[in-house]
Amino acid sequence: MRKSGARAGIRIRLVMTVFALLFAAIGTRLVQLGLTGSERPAYAFREVANARPQILDRNGVLLATDLPSASVYAEPRYVPDVDEAVEKLVAIFPDLDARQLHQRLKSDAAFAWLKRQVTPSQKQALWNAGLPAIGLRSEKRRIYPNGSLAAHVLGAVDLDNVGISGIEKWIDGQGLQDLNLAGMTGDFRQLQPVTLSIDVRIQHALADETLKAMARFKAKAGAGLLLDVDNGEVLALASFPDFDPNVPIDALQPERLNRISAGAFEMGSTFKALTTAMALDSGQFTLKSVIDARKPLQFGRQMIHDYRGKYRMLTIPEVFIYSSNISTARIAMTLGGEAQRAFLTRFGLMSRLRTELPESAAPILPRSWGEVTTATVSFGHGIAVTPLQASMGIAALVNGGRLITPTFIKGAPVAGRIVGSGLVSPGTADAMRYLLRYNAEAGSARNGAVAGYLVGGKTGTAEKVVNGRYVDDLVMTSFMAVVPVDKPRYLLLTILDEPKGLPETHGFRTSGWNAVPLGGAILRRVLPMLGLEPQFVRTGVAYREGEDVDAAGEL
Repeated sequence: MRKSGARAGIRIRLVMTVFALLFAAIGTRLVQLGLTGSERPAYAFREVANARPQILDRNGVLLATDLPSASVYAEPRYVPDVDEAVEKLVAIFPDLDARQLHQRLKSDAAFAWLKRQVTPSQKQALWNAGLPAIGLRSEKRRIYPNGSLAAHVLGAVDLDNVGISGIEKWIDGQGLQDLNLAGMTGDFRQLQPVTLSIDVRIQHALADETLKAMARFKAKAGAGLLLDVDNGEVLALASFPDFDPNVPIDALQPERLNRISAGAFEMGSTFKALTTAMALDSGQFTLKSVIDARKPLQFGRQMIHDYRGKYRMLTIPEVFIYSSNISTARIAMTLGGEAQRAFLTRFGLMSRLRTELPESAAPILPRSWGEVTTATVSFGHGIAVTPLQASMGIAALVNGGRLITPTFIKGAPVAGRIVGSGLVSPGTADAMRYLLRYNAEAGSARNGAVAGYLVGGKTGTAEKVVNGRYVDDLVMTSFMAVVPVDKPRYLLLTILDEPKGLPETHGFRTSGWNAVPLGGAILRRVLPMLGLEPQFVRTGVAYREGEDVDAAGEL
């Protein structure tokens, strides 16, 4: 019994010794790995977890989604036959450069990307090739089924499915990237879809008509916006040249910027609506006030004149429909530069506008604000703002005096986006709606009429600045329409950059001949989609085709 017990004790000690040696070996190896690193890095085999939520339009139409994809990697130090690998890889992926691929596989690197986001057929061909040390890594690929439609709103992502512009970048900033880094979003179906305020039907109509107008008037660029004046939701935004989010490298090219929110421009005579509202709200002017427009204003060597002006005394409604620079400047100078700055500040035009879109330009303000600046700013020269800012300001004139920060998210709470309220009196708001309608019936906006709808609007034609000087044959034209003007619901903005005069426009290139009819064409298509029923009633102002053609534009 004693011998058996001794032998059992020896066996136990032997087993303990073996386990001790085994654990010692494992510990030694772990220390080595901790000091030197794994020869085959773990990151080469992990699945990328950068899932993103689907993006939908306001009616549930799919705008962006993830699809399973794969990318090809290599562990160059373990490739046994580089020449064979290069030959087979180039056969599968003809766009790979054989020389560069050979150099990459010949290196002693532990890991190298060879081809990102391959097609299913390429993936299968690679599996069939059976190349040692060449593998596939599961990834997500972002797909935009509508191509370039609403590209500047959607933005784009990079190869790692990280947002680089537009709503895609905004989504990352809402915490998505933190979740991805923590490995908590492996499947987009686990994420709540992001529903935009954009309506793809309206977006398509806006984009289609803008492109047709650009081609007709040979404009170098164009843009448009449709905004709900009651809640600030943007139903459509287009800017051209645009890009296809499926080709993200184009998204950040300077010439493809979002002209509505990321470009600051002199908005021309659309600013006269703000100046007129300021005048009426001050109590110093009424619709019956008469302004002297008999001769140009002289400031030393500078002169302010009217484009095809009347050069007589004008009432406020006449100042508005004839778009008189002289009269508008006199009004602003009467009220003073300090009052003008305060008014523009209240309407959000003196600071950068922030929305969900990361791309936003700061306004370009005058260095000094003397009498000349007060005069020129009154008709939209000498100050540059984003078209989205200007639209927000005009919307506040007609929605009861509420300045609402625009949004691209459906149902975003309005209360938190109201920047100011009661900005103009109810009487001023009524007067502005009357003037906008009058301008659409008898003034520069009449070519934007839509049968059955009360459209009101203000036009703008701004000479462009080149090398610090205004160039009179290069203009940017714009049109802001409000509909229905008696009970405003929507604001439409159209922009054409450097449009050309045509024989059918009598050679004119001002906004009444291009941006305004563009607005009318868009409204005719989208108003039924918005659920607005036509009402065929007399509007009180008659207009005969060809009458007073000079009133269809202004500078």
